[in-house]
Amino acid sequence: MTLAHWAAALEEHWGIKAELSRLDGEYDLNFLARDAHSQGYILKAMRPGCETWLVDMQVKAFEHIAARQPDLPCPRVIASADGRSLLTLPDENGQDRLVWLLNQLPGRCYAKAAPKSDALIHEIGEVLGGSAKALSDFRHEGLERDFKWDLMRAGWIRDQLPCITDPSRRSLLEEISEDFAKLEPALAALPNQAIHNDANDYNIMVAGELGEPRRVSGLIDLGDMCAAPRICDLAIAAAYIVLDHPAPEAALAALVAGYHAASPLTPAEVDMVCPLLRTRLAVSVVNSTLMAAENPDDPYVTISQAPAWRFLEGNTLHGGLLTARLRAACGLPVVDGAGRVMAWLEQERGNFAPLMGQDLAGAPMGSLSVEHSTWPQNPFQMPLEEAARVGEEFEDNGRIWMGYYNEPRLIYTDAAFRRGPWKASNRRSVHLAVDAFAPAGTPMFAPLRGEVYAAEYRDGHLDYGGVIILRHETPEGDSFYTLYGHLDPECLNRLKPGDVMEKGEEFCRLGDPGQNGGWAPHVHFQLALTTEGIEADWPGVGDPDEMYLWQSLCPNPAALLNLPDEKVRYRPTSKEDVLAGRRAHFGGNLSLTYKDPVMLVRGWKHHMFDEWGRPYLDAYNNVPHVGHAHPRIQAVAADQLKRMNSNTRYLHPAQTAFAEKVLSKLPDRFEVCFFVNSGTEANELALRLARAHTGAKGMVTPDHGYHGNTTGAIDISAYKFNKPGGVGQADWVELVEVADDYRGSFRRGDPDRAQKFADLVDPAIARLREKGHGVAGFIAETFPSVGGQIIPPKGYLPAVYDKIRAAGGVCIADEVQTGLGRLGEYYFGFEHQGALPDIIVMGKPIGNGHPLGVLATTKEIAASFDNGIEFFSTFGGSTLSCRIGKEVLDIVDDESLQENARVVGAQLFGGLKALEGKHACIGDVRGMGLFLGVELINPDGSEATEICSYVKNRMRDHRILIGSEGPKDNILKIRPPLTIEPDDADMITSVLDEILREVAAV
Repeated sequence: MTLAHWAAALEEHWGIKAELSRLDGEYDLNFLARDAHSQGYILKAMRPGCETWLVDMQVKAFEHIAARQPDLPCPRVIASADGRSLLTLPDENGQDRLVWLLNQLPGRCYAKAAPKSDALIHEIGEVLGGSAKALSDFRHEGLERDFKWDLMRAGWIRDQLPCITDPSRRSLLEEISEDFAKLEPALAALPNQAIHNDANDYNIMVAGELGEPRRVSGLIDLGDMCAAPRICDLAIAAAYIVLDHPAPEAALAALVAGYHAASPLTPAEVDMVCPLLRTRLAVSVVNSTLMAAENPDDPYVTISQAPAWRFLEGNTLHGGLLTARLRAACGLPVVDGAGRVMAWLEQERGNFAPLMGQDLAGAPMGSLSVEHSTWPQNPFQMPLEEAARVGEEFEDNGRIWMGYYNEPRLIYTDAAFRRGPWKASNRRSVHLAVDAFAPAGTPMFAPLRGEVYAAEYRDGHLDYGGVIILRHETPEGDSFYTLYGHLDPECLNRLKPGDVMEKGEEFCRLGDPGQNGGWAPHVHFQLALTTEGIEADWPGVGDPDEMYLWQSLCPNPAALLNLPDEKVRYRPTSKEDVLAGRRAHFGGNLSLTYKDPVMLVRGWKHHMFDEWGRPYLDAYNNVPHVGHAHPRIQAVAADQLKRMNSNTRYLHPAQTAFAEKVLSKLPDRFEVCFFVNSGTEANELALRLARAHTGAKGMVTPDHGYHGNTTGAIDISAYKFNKPGGVGQADWVELVEVADDYRGSFRRGDPDRAQKFADLVDPAIARLREKGHGVAGFIAETFPSVGGQIIPPKGYLPAVYDKIRAAGGVCIADEVQTGLGRLGEYYFGFEHQGALPDIIVMGKPIGNGHPLGVLATTKEIAASFDNGIEFFSTFGGSTLSCRIGKEVLDIVDDESLQENARVVGAQLFGGLKALEGKHACIGDVRGMGLFLGVELINPDGSEATEICSYVKNRMRDHRILIGSEGPKDNILKIRPPLTIEPDDADMITSVLDEILREVAAV
C-alpha cells in the first residue's frame, strides 16, 4: 500500500503519474518513480520528526548549485505544481513527513562501477572542486551543526580509542590522532564554507556504456553537509577513492589534480590531504567499533571496517613523497622553495666548477634508449659481463661521452624496477640523471660547495656501488641535493656525512665494474630538490607514467654541468607524429589494432616494448614463432649477410639442408619443397599445382577462411571476398560451412557431427561439376583461425579428403596458423585429424619474422607442375631465407618449444575454462596448445562483438596484446610465441578475470 499511497501523492502534488519502486534508505523512504515516457524521479519522504532545517538546507543547496554551476551533474529539485520545493504530507498512517522530489541521474554508484580509471577519478575531483566553487557563497544556519562526521571535530575519537582492543591498531590510531592535533591550528586558520562532506563511493554516480569512457553522472546526497575548510571535502572523498585501489597513490594524485583543475588549491592545502584522509578513516573505524558494541548482532558494522584497516595497516606510502606527488600532479612546487632553487641554478649556469675537470660542451651524447639501443640483449636479465660493456659503441679512446636525462632504457632489468607481479607490469625505465662515461679512476670535482649528506656502498646487482650525496644551499637558504653514483668506494674511507666539499674540490673517482655495481665506468649525476621518501633507495629511474612526479623531484641537472638543457634531454619519437605520418602516407585500409595504438620498438621472446620502455605481453603474434629477437636467428642472419644472399638458380647447401629439415617433420610421401616469400605466395602456388595436377579449376573451401592477399588467394578467402566492398564469390569457388561444433549446424552432443559437416562438401562438388569447372581441390586452414579458432571434430578432414579425392581433386592443408609445434600434442594440425593432405602450406612463423613461406608436396604433384615453364621466386629460397628457416625449426627442437606449447597451453586452457565457469559472457573456450579461442556471448547467446572489442582494448591497457576473430568478431584469439612461460599464462587469466568483472558491472 505504501507505493500506491506515494504514487497518488506524486500525481496529486507534482502532476506526475508514475510507477514507484522502493530504494534503500536507512531512516527515510526513498522511491524511484518512472513515468510513461521513462523519465525517472527520486521521491524522498523523510522520517517522521525529521528536522526541517536539515531538509531545507539540502533543498536550498541543490538549488544554489544549479544556479551557480548549472553544468555540474547534481540532481535538480523539482518544485510541486504550486511552486514549492519542500512539502509536508501525511503518510498512510497519518504521520506528517517532509517530502521533496529530485530528477533521477543516470548510471550506477562509483562503488559498483568499473574500471575505476585515473581519468574517471580525475573527473570526480573536478566535479567535487566544481561543487566547492558553487557552494563557496552558500549560507544556511544548519551548516554550523555539531556532529561526529565534521572532520574539524575529529578530535572526539581521542577519548574513544580504548574501544580498539588490538594494541597495534590502537597505537596506529593514536599516531593519526596526534598528527591531526598538530594539524588543527593550521586547519582552523583556513576559511570555512559549505561542503558536501560525504562524497563517498555510494554518493558518486558513474555512467557510460561498455565501449564508452566512464563519466561522472552525479554527485548526490547532501545529508551530511556542513561548514568546514574545502580541503576536508577533498580528503573525505580521497579516503574512499584509495580503499582497495591497486595503485592508491596514482588514484589520489588523479583526484587531487582534478579538484585543483576546477578549484585551485594552495600548497598548504595539498599538504593536508594525506593526514586528513587518514583522520577520516580513523573516525570511520572508531565509530563503527562503537556501533558494533551497541549492535553486537550486526556483522556488517565490523565487515565495513575491513577496507579502511587494509589501507591504514597496509599502506607503505611515504607521507613526504606522497605529498610531493600530489603537489606535482597539481603543477605546484614539490617542495617550498623549489622555484627559487631552479631560478638560482639557471642564473648560475656556466659558473659551476666542471664536474669532470673539463668543459663538457663538446662531449658527444650516446643514446641507450629503448628505440636507439639494443642494450641489453635480454631486457629482463643483464649479466655483469654485458653491463660492463654497455655503451662500448660510443667509446673513443677514453674520451668522455654522455648519456641522456629523461631517456627510457631497458638496461634496468632487476625485479626491483618492476612495479607489479608480472614481467609485463609497469617498470621504472626513464633515466633521471645525466651519465658521463670515462675510464675508471677519472677524478670528479664538486660543482659547488656542498656538505656530504650520505656516503655509502650499494653492493646489490647493478646498483650504485660507491655513492655520494651532497647537500647544497642557495644564497637564500634553500636546500637541494646532488648524487654521484658508480664510484670507486675508496672515497668512503675519506668522506663521512657532515664533511664539506668546496667548489672545484676533487672528492671521488669513477669505479671500475668490480667496484661500481658492475657497470661500464661512468658517473650517474642526479639533481634532487628533496630527499623526502627517497633517502633509502634514491631511485635513479622513474616509471614513464609518473614522470610528472620524477621530473619535478629530480629536474634536468644540465645547469650544474654548465650545459644547455636540450643537449642532455632525451626526446623519444612522438607516437602522435608517427601516427600522423602514417595517416598521411599509408592507405586507409591498412588497419591499426586498438583504439589507442601502440608503438613498439623492441622485443624479446614473448614481450615487446614501446618507445618509453613499457613492456607488453605478446599473446597474439604467431609470426615470431620462437620469440622476438632470438639471438640464434640474429647470428645466422648477420653471418649470412656477411657472406652473400643469392637465389635458387645457384647451388647452396643451405637450400637442401632446409628442405631436408622441413621434410623430416612430414609423412614420407612428401618429398618436394617449394620455397617462397609468404604464406600467401605459397597458397597461390598451391592453386597452380592443384590445377596442373587435376586439369580442373574449381575449388571447395570453408566459409570465412583466409589464405592471403593476392588476387588468387583472395578468391578462395571468404573472409575477404564476402566483406562489404569485397570482390564477391568467384564462379569457380564453392563454400561449405565451417565445422564449428559450438555454433554450427551440428553441435558437440551429436556423435556424427564430423561426418555431417563433411557431407556438406557433396553439394559443393556437384555444383562445380554442373558449372563445368570440375574439382581441382579443397583448401582449408586445418584449424580455422579467422573463422574463430575452430577445432573441427575429429574425423572431419579425413572424410572431406575422401570425397575430394573421389571427385578427382587434391587436398591442401594451410598450416600457416597451426604448424611447427604450436599445437603442443601435434606438430601439424592435420595430424590431430588423422588426415593426410596432398599439399601442405607453411607461412610466416617458419621465418620468425623473415619473409618466408614453404609448400611441401608429393613428387607426382610436383611433376605435374613441371610443364617446361620455369617456376622462380627471386627471394624464395634465398640463402638467407633457407638458413633462417632451418634455424627456426632447429630452435623449436633444441629448446623443446613444442613441449612448452603443450604444457603452458594446457595451463592456459585450464585457466580459461575456469573463467568460463565464473563469467556468463564466456560461451566457449576451445583450442589446443598455444592456439586458443574464447568465444564471448551476450545474455541471449548471440555473438558479443562489443564485449570482445572492450576486452581486447582493456587487455591492451593492462599490457597484454591479444586479437579477435570470427564472423562477428566476438572470439578472443590467443596465439603467443612458443616461448611463453607459466607466469605469463597466469597473467592472462588473472587480468582477463578482472576485465570480465568490469563487463559484468556495466
